[in-house]
Amino acid sequence: MDADFLGIGLGPFNLGLACLTEPLDELNGVFLEAKPDFDWHSGMFLDGAHLQTPFLSDLVTLADPTSPYSFLNYLKQSGRLYAFYIRENFYPLRTEYNAYCRWAAAQLSSVRFDTTVTEVTYTPGTGGSAAGHDGTDGGGHYTARTSTGVTYRAPRLVLGTGTPPYVPKACEGLDGDAIHNSRYLANRSRLTAKKSITLVGSGQSAAEIYYDLLGEIDTHGYRLDWVTRSPRFFPLEYTKLTLEMTSPEYADYFHALPEDTRYRLEQQQKGLFKGIDSALIDAIFDLLYQKSLAGPVPTRLLTNTSLRTAAYDAPSGTYTLGLRHEEQERDFALDTEGLILATGYRYRTPEFLRPVHDRIRWDGRGRFDVARNYAVDTTGGGIFLQNAGVHTHSVTSPDLGMGAYRNAYIIRELLGREVYPVEKSIAFQDFAAPDGSPDLSPESGPS
Repeated sequence: MDADFLGIGLGPFNLGLACLTEPLDELNGVFLEAKPDFDWHSGMFLDGAHLQTPFLSDLVTLADPTSPYSFLNYLKQSGRLYAFYIRENFYPLRTEYNAYCRWAAAQLSSVRFDTTVTEVTYTPGTGGSAAGHDGTDGGGHYTARTSTGVTYRAPRLVLGTGTPPYVPKACEGLDGDAIHNSRYLANRSRLTAKKSITLVGSGQSAAEIYYDLLGEIDTHGYRLDWVTRSPRFFPLEYTKLTLEMTSPEYADYFHALPEDTRYRLEQQQKGLFKGIDSALIDAIFDLLYQKSLAGPVPTRLLTNTSLRTAAYDAPSGTYTLGLRHEEQERDFALDTEGLILATGYRYRTPEFLRPVHDRIRWDGRGRFDVARNYAVDTTGGGIFLQNAGVHTHSVTSPDLGMGAYRNAYIIRELLGREVYPVEKSIAFQDFAAPDGSPDLSPESGPS
């Protein structure tokens, strides 16, 4: 089957691209997703859990407010628009957002669920080695072979395979029934039946799980420990001038920095998108205070503590965790029956790209060298990347609100014209030194 481009993976970002390209007769895309239906972090649909971005960061609105695939139209079609209005809360519930995405996906003709891409190859065109206007070398095409036996061909790819759960090295291949937080709800009843539970990690998901388990600690009588290597439980930085870093100007600025600088900033900026909602931090403290009125609460919050080793004893059903307090430089052990790894997600280059490895640009650390236009291939316009570009585009890469912007940008690259106007200047701040100002750095020499 031939198309103008293939979207591989269907998280919110590629789903947004599918919604924005659906009305465009001149752009025929096909989106391939291994799952049987749209499903976005359903293992963390805890009661009351909500997005950390407002409803305007839906699939389409910031690119096309008139789109029929907007969150507000979903509310209208489901008879809940007035209820959402009266609620007076900009932040959709996580279950609500997932239902919205499923509603949008069900209306699209371009989506193929239950379709795993097993291999992508490239066939050069007949026009020689010069790069064509479509991002190929003279009109070549990519071929995606799939689990269904259907083969898809297109001159362009948009990668949206997402970030799989990350398991720390100490827990790789660990026996027993330890889980990543992505499977929390399915295992919740089994966990609460244990005598002790340890939670490792300190992001939003970890905080939501801790609050949930703390609420049931009296009912089930387990001991609950929360371990993080961070020096404290960091709140998500959500002030308005900080939010300007999710802007086209900051993406321009960050992308132009030297590679080593970008990698250093990547580590420093995690609090901009991996912190805990401050209201949840306060709610956790209030719940601890409330429960402590009846006496000591069987829980510990261990900061500055890294997980070094993990072992499982099958006869006792107990894990022994080797921990280290980083500031005190002290090693100690903790035994626990239940183990939850709220250790986040990390991008892995899909195996299906192996045959086209030499068509992809790689940086000095072996990661995608993502161009400003989100292309990762050697032609600069054949393979585009959704997310997975924090090292090149900073916090704009995982931010839901920047998804529609990135998709408008990619559509402009695919068509060679602007369908959805791409904003270039929205921030009040200047992120770089002013143009035309004297360079007084030592290496610049005398003026």
